Amino acid sequence: MAWAKEIRRKISSIKNTWKITKAMELISTVKMKKAQDSVMAKKDFVMEMLKVFLRIEETLWDFPLFKEWKWEKTLAVLITSNKWLCGWYNVNVMKKVNNYIKTTGEEVDFISVWKKAASFVARTWNNLVADFSHDFTDHIQPIFTKRISRLLKDEFLSGKYKKVVVFYSHFVNTIKQVAVSKEFFPISSNDIKEYLSAVVSKFYDIEEELNNSKNISYYEVEPSKEDLAEHVIPIILDMMFYDLLLEAKASEHSSRMVAMKNAKDNAKKIAWALTLKYNKARQAMITKEVSEITAWVESLKD
Repeated sequence: MAWAKEIRRKISSIKNTWKITKAMELISTVKMKKAQDSVMAKKDFVMEMLKVFLRIEETLWDFPLFKEWKWEKTLAVLITSNKWLCGWYNVNVMKKVNNYIKTTGEEVDFISVWKKAASFVARTWNNLVADFSHDFTDHIQPIFTKRISRLLKDEFLSGKYKKVVVFYSHFVNTIKQVAVSKEFFPISSNDIKEYLSAVVSKFYDIEEELNNSKNISYYEVEPSKEDLAEHVIPIILDMMFYDLLLEAKASEHSSRMVAMKNAKDNAKKIAWALTLKYNKARQAMITKEVSEITAWVESLKD
């Protein structure tokens, strides 16, 4: 009966794995929904920022963050996860970085967000400017993301880098996530306007909102539109980077949800196959024992 105990032990182990992966799938589903809701929560604020931005847009032709520098180096922000068990999520982003470096031949410095990014930079012997692996949890707060977006702005304005590129996983839907490289700096007024419009277009009729704001009596901007732009643009850039982190985190949870669902389904199939194997072997053993007893009884009759 040793073999029967071994099969029962395997079945019990597989069923425990099924329970764990099912729990992880449900947790990832809830976390993914929270990440999506965080993007929607700021729609009213973004609408007002769009109205303000359109009033000061004409003064931004010479804004410092819109300029291109002649320096050859690139600053890359690599956004991954703190943990594995999320399918090909981290691998695809890292492949995107390697392909980018091979294709462009650019000299790249890195800023890492979450632990797997820092590990990748260390393994590939690249220069790490800053590491934010231990600063964030799954619950991302805008007050912390400002530290990164303001660092990117300062590094770009220092003239050391010709551009800043963010590598992350773009959330298409719960099944599909695509690793992308997004140029964050230099940025243009059209980029900012497109971002703000894209956020609020799902909830507002933008033309109607803007027409209503035009009907309000004109107000003076103090001290000036240029000074206002110096404060408003960084706030918008903070939001843009915050959204990138939320999108990356939603992609991570979606990828982990799918990976855990596949693991759960596979565990269920293996447990079923082992149970069937156990039942067949047990039935064969019972049949053999009955045959032996019957033969013994018949031998006694003789």
